[in-house]
Amino acid sequence: MIVQTGLAMAVQILKQAKVEDPVRDARVLMAACLDIPVGRLTLHTHDEFEDAAEAVFFADIGQRATRTPVSHLLGYRDFYGRRFQVTPDVLDPRGDTETLIAAALAVPFKDVLDLGTGSGCILITLLAERGLARGDLTGLARGIGVDVSQPAVAVAEQNAMTLGVEDRCAFEVSDWFEAVSGPFDLIVSNPPYIGLDEMAGLAPELAYEPRLALTDEGDGLAAYREITSGVAGHLRQGGWLMVEIGATQGGAVIALFEAAGLEQVEIRVDLDGRDRVVVGKKPQ
Repeated sequence: MIVQTGLAMAVQILKQAKVEDPVRDARVLMAACLDIPVGRLTLHTHDEFEDAAEAVFFADIGQRATRTPVSHLLGYRDFYGRRFQVTPDVLDPRGDTETLIAAALAVPFKDVLDLGTGSGCILITLLAERGLARGDLTGLARGIGVDVSQPAVAVAEQNAMTLGVEDRCAFEVSDWFEAVSGPFDLIVSNPPYIGLDEMAGLAPELAYEPRLALTDEGDGLAAYREITSGVAGHLRQGGWLMVEIGATQGGAVIALFEAAGLEQVEIRVDLDGRDRVVVGKKPQ
C-alpha cells in the first residue's frame, strides 16, 4: 500500500464516523506516523507505506473514529505558535482562547495570575510573548498559574520547562484564590463556563476532557462569581481582569465585573465574531 491509498481509506473511515474534518485529521495523523511536517505530506503520498507505520496509523484512525481527540492521540496541541503537551487531565488548548492572549498582550503587565491554568497554555504564552517583545532578560514578566487539579499542575510545569519559561513562573494547586497572595497587574482565566443543561449537546470529543474544566454543574457562571468576588484583593490599581466566556454569557459577566467595581468593561469577539472575552480594569 502507498501512503495516498492509506490516506483515502482513513478519510472514508472518519467520514463514516461523522468526524467533523476527516481530511485534516487523517493528514495530521499520517504526518505524525511518518514523522514529517504535515505541510510536506504531499511530497510523500506515493511512498510505500511501511507495515509498522501503517499499523500505528490505522490504530489511531480507529480511535479517532470513536471521537478520541487528535491531541490525545498525538500527546500535544499547537497553540499560538507553540506546542503544548496535553493529557486527559487538562483542557485541550483551542484557537478561540487566542482572543484572550491578544487582549492580554495589549496591556502592560509585569506579573500575571492565571486561574484554572490547566495545560498552562495561557500563562506560558503570555510570558513567552512578553519575553520576545522585551528582547532581553531585564524586567521580564513573571506569573503564577493555579489549578484545583494536581495532575493539571504537573502538565503545566512540564510545558513551562519545555518552552523555556520555567524560571519566570510557578504553578500551585489552589481552588481559585485560596492559596494565592497578590496583588497582580493582570489576572486571566478560561474557567469552566458550560452550563449543566448544555453538556448533553456537546461534541463527543469533549467526553475525553476533564469535566471539572468544562462545567460548574450549574448555570455556567459560578466561576465568574468566584473570580469577581476575589479580584479586589488580588488585582493592583490599574490592573486588568480578563476572562474567556461562552458566546451567550457576555451580559451576565459584564454585570459581575461592574458589580466588582471594575471599569472600562468590554467584550472582545473571536475570529468568528462571537463574544469570547470580557475585560475590565481596576480603577487607579
